[in-house]
Amino acid sequence: MESGGGRRVVVIGGGIAGSLLAKTIQFNADLTLIDPKEYLELTWANLRNMVEPSFADRSVINHRDYLTNGRIVTSAAINITDKEVLTADGRHIVYDYLVIATGHTDPVPVTKAERLHQYDAENQKIQSAQSILIVGGGPTGVELAGEIATDFPGKNVTLVHKGPRLLEFIGTKASDKSLGWLRSKKVEVKLEQAVDLNSTSDGSQVYRTSTGESIKADCHFLCVAKPLATTWLSETILKTNLDKNGRLMVDEHLRVKGRSNVFAIGDITDIPELKQGYLAHKHALVVAKNLKLLMDGGKESKMAKYEPSSSVIAMVSLGRKDAVAQFPFTTVSGRIPGLLKSGDLFVGRTRKLMGLQP
Repeated sequence: MESGGGRRVVVIGGGIAGSLLAKTIQFNADLTLIDPKEYLELTWANLRNMVEPSFADRSVINHRDYLTNGRIVTSAAINITDKEVLTADGRHIVYDYLVIATGHTDPVPVTKAERLHQYDAENQKIQSAQSILIVGGGPTGVELAGEIATDFPGKNVTLVHKGPRLLEFIGTKASDKSLGWLRSKKVEVKLEQAVDLNSTSDGSQVYRTSTGESIKADCHFLCVAKPLATTWLSETILKTNLDKNGRLMVDEHLRVKGRSNVFAIGDITDIPELKQGYLAHKHALVVAKNLKLLMDGGKESKMAKYEPSSSVIAMVSLGRKDAVAQFPFTTVSGRIPGLLKSGDLFVGRTRKLMGLQP
């Protein structure tokens, strides 16, 4: 279904932030969503999908399911001018307002069916392996180790992390509680070591670490941070708006600094806060409010301001029933934080936010 009348808004990126923004303003603008894939993926559920592929049917959502009144262009944006976005498939899409929400680079399939098939394949990889190596002790590595240890307690799981502690993005108490939980589930955790993945390949069994240790594993999963999807912007009119880390510099209204009609939301912004899904949602709702105001002819002085989150709130799942949660004044682990996150991983709540059945 084509968008209705109104100002032309182009949203680049159909991840956590871009999809909610598009859904929120679809009846207020002539809207186009540009995304290389046909779906929104609730990325914090990815690891559950690997041990329970049927879970992905709810956490991988076709854009058309929530976007009933806008254009969807399934392609990558490759350039931006003052008036239009150019896509990899040769389109020139004119905009009055532009929102960039490209998140991180993650080479995933185009269709939902292909993505679900990928999760089935990952699940088969886990099921057929007796010993599994996980490289990276950030939230992805810790949560994957927890999922496998919970659903497949007979597997030998080894997690190798190059840093001095797990979950370095949050406090030491949360790190210690996560380490204790993993070890209680017989996960072998090796800190301050790196793995040379070229020292073997899946099937040849033995991986070597930077300290000379050998780890026998039937397969491995690389769980390290993905690069920001902003490299392409360095060849566009926004090249001077990127900071040294490749993030877009934004003002208090989440406009790209020096641009009156270009906004940025989600992980690609230079806002000094943890990059988390619930904050990306907050970005989207602030920009939706500002776009509606501007499109209605409102004064810029009335624009909503985004208040960065100064307190660090983080929650990392540990299997299906437990979690570790860091709040501003305390860190807790076990079933209570697990009740908040680990059962459904906020998938039902997020589907409801997108106007869908939980």
